Amino acid sequence: MIRIRPRRLRLTQSIRDMASETRLSSSMLVYPVFIREGNNIIEDIPAMPGQKRYSPDTLPRILERAANNRIGAVLFFGIPEHKDECGSSAYDEDGVIQKAIRISKREFPNLTVIGDVCLCEYTSHGHCGLIRNNDVDNDSTLELLSRIAVSQADAGADIVAPSSMMDGQIHSIRDALDDSGHTDTLIFSYAVKYASAFYGPFREAAGSAPSFGDRKTYQMNPKNKREALKEALIDVEEGADMIMVKPALPYLDVIHSVKERVLVPVGAYCVSGEYSMMKAAAQNGWLDEKRIVCESAISIARAGADIIITYHALELSEWIRNEEV
Repeated sequence: MIRIRPRRLRLTQSIRDMASETRLSSSMLVYPVFIREGNNIIEDIPAMPGQKRYSPDTLPRILERAANNRIGAVLFFGIPEHKDECGSSAYDEDGVIQKAIRISKREFPNLTVIGDVCLCEYTSHGHCGLIRNNDVDNDSTLELLSRIAVSQADAGADIVAPSSMMDGQIHSIRDALDDSGHTDTLIFSYAVKYASAFYGPFREAAGSAPSFGDRKTYQMNPKNKREALKEALIDVEEGADMIMVKPALPYLDVIHSVKERVLVPVGAYCVSGEYSMMKAAAQNGWLDEKRIVCESAISIARAGADIIITYHALELSEWIRNEEV
């Protein structure tokens, strides 16, 4: 009997890249941007080193870099001056996000713009829906989410991304978009959004921490994976064009399972806590930032993500372009 021993090949870099099972591209990256009301504002976010808040008039400075790097899209989060019980600034036609979308589409018409559809940044209580009897009222929130989505589409958003985790939100938003003539506006659903401790830096950046209680009643239990599949399938049935899993790295198994079950693109959000941990480790000299960012992105893509939302999108796109990934 002839025994054949498997060989560990010594490959050149070009052959190694050609034979890679998982590949990254700039077009699969989405860059989240924080936009606050005001003028001539570019301010640091202490909990997220390297990230900034922009006013609508300074926004083109970062959008130009995103466009030049040919990333897939930008995702806008608004920080209003005025907050109230119903988050009315979120659907104001002259709101901060609506201004930012119009500026973006005027200055960079080929850059895809995604609007986050939620109330937490706009409500005085910091929750993602209307409050009734000290709890979030799902059904009365749906109308407001639909108004937000339509106002963003009116401003020129290519995609709306409902993130409030209200039951029936996709169906309600799809109907509202269609009825208002925005039949081509896509819905990127935060279908699988866990009640995670990894959101802390974002809540500081956006000023969206709840003033009482938590969001465990409407965000998902981290112990549940089958529930994630249920939520994803429901949102696809209701009309979602793309599905998101959030956070990313702690839920690679969920990304993989969702990808196997749905027939629409799957995105994963590498959230603020993941970003800030990598930044802190790199700043302390404990880890090589480029290597851990690239390795993390590869792991997310390998799990099945077609789209990666990451605060490292600009740097990562440059590393991809320079064939450093």
